[in-house]
Amino acid sequence: MTLMQWFIFILIIQIVHGLGTWKLYTKAGRQLWEAFVPVYNGVVLMKIINRPWWWVILLFLPIVNLIMFPVVWVETARSFGKNTNLDTFLAVITLGFYNYYLNYVTDVKYIENRSLHPKSGVGDWVSSILFAIVAATIVHTYFIQPFTIPSSSLEKSLLVGDFLFVSKFHYGARVPMTTVAAPMVHDTIPVIKSKSYLFDDHKGSSSWKNKLQLPYLRIPGFEKIERNDIVVFNQPADTLLDMNDFHPDRNYYKPIDKKTNLVKRCVGIAGDSLEVRNGYVYINGKQNVLPDRAHLQFSYYVQPKTTQFNPLYLKERYDITDGFGIINNQNTYYFSAISDEARDKFKDNPNVISITPIKAEKGVRDANIFPHDPNYNWNVDFFGPLYIPEAGKTIDINLKVLPLYKRVITEYEGNTLQVKGNQIIINGKVATSYTFKQNYYWMMGDNRHNSIDARAWGFVPFDHVVGKPVFIWMSWDGKKPRWERFFTTVGGNGKATSYLIPFLVLLLGWIGFNKWRARKK
Repeated sequence: MTLMQWFIFILIIQIVHGLGTWKLYTKAGRQLWEAFVPVYNGVVLMKIINRPWWWVILLFLPIVNLIMFPVVWVETARSFGKNTNLDTFLAVITLGFYNYYLNYVTDVKYIENRSLHPKSGVGDWVSSILFAIVAATIVHTYFIQPFTIPSSSLEKSLLVGDFLFVSKFHYGARVPMTTVAAPMVHDTIPVIKSKSYLFDDHKGSSSWKNKLQLPYLRIPGFEKIERNDIVVFNQPADTLLDMNDFHPDRNYYKPIDKKTNLVKRCVGIAGDSLEVRNGYVYINGKQNVLPDRAHLQFSYYVQPKTTQFNPLYLKERYDITDGFGIINNQNTYYFSAISDEARDKFKDNPNVISITPIKAEKGVRDANIFPHDPNYNWNVDFFGPLYIPEAGKTIDINLKVLPLYKRVITEYEGNTLQVKGNQIIINGKVATSYTFKQNYYWMMGDNRHNSIDARAWGFVPFDHVVGKPVFIWMSWDGKKPRWERFFTTVGGNGKATSYLIPFLVLLLGWIGFNKWRARKK
């Protein structure tokens, strides 16, 4: 729904609320009209049920309100003496319409100074869990989200098995677009492996479920995405049910905020001209210089004297961590990713005869590479030049450049587009230029030959940006912890420093201080 449609919907809800509670308001010593005034009626209701006024804010936060509304329904019933398990069940199962029964059928009395403490251990337990979920959901949605590195596309900077905290407030937190979903999970509920949100993911569906979507809204952040930032974002062309299964039974068209989360390096920002030459990124004609913690990796053919390479030895001696294997009967190995530093050391290994880089030939088209058009002979190592769209900027549009920006114009910015002969028709009008509505970014992995990134699916719109990784709180290599990576920052210059020991010292000091203070009391 649009913002105006949501506004009308909320007004209708206010009327429904007023009609079902006005007598309860008057029995609580309030005025009848107070039950009908939007937002204010919520503040008054919080006073009636003896709860803080800021609970009203929680009622307007998507996902959080799915928990808070049933709580308020139950609390309203209890404020008028309805405390049994049956009353609680009816308040929830009727979606709050139990208040109509209390309002018009029963002769209830308002209990002004009722006890707010649950009357049973189970009730206390449920109450604690609910509000823990509410607090965690707010933090997860608007401040910090945990994230696990699933692939080696940023290997050396971020490793498979790194557990991150991703800041939502650096670039500005998005208000959830999917309003009916399980809290604190992404697109799948763990264990039961079921979809976590209410949405019909068939292409072009007009289901009522899809009308519950909020338009894109973002709280202002305090910094912009800068070139070479590591960014978490929703994969814009995602149609997979499971990111590990590239051959689903059909395409799944998900809401923006439920598309697969990915992490890549932003090598090109809005307004840049980007080109890839021999695997290296050039921005506005100059080679992009990565931060000192970043290490580009490329694929190589390695000719050994024998047929044996020990993976553990290669990892410990040369920091070669991605897969490798023999490719033919000529005793040649394919290494999917080796950094320049590792290559320079590895070539001196007495078991190595030669190391040959694997690079695509300039002008030879790879059909899997954006924009997937036969007129663009681009591949993973030779790509562009390409202008990255910037909000408010206008470009000339013609049949030659249309393949580059067609998805932007239609999928990301919601326009209709037709081609009739040599004419391009946007929203029913012949167009020779186009003005972009939002910023776009170019996200790539440092692992140049072992990363599915923007070279495969193109631009990332700003409305798909999730946040900025800022902290590694734990790291696990699959068998054991990487202690040196615990409590390290994602950004910064020089070798990452672990703050695990200072954290443990502060934690133990805090625990000791609390025990000392408790004894004094």
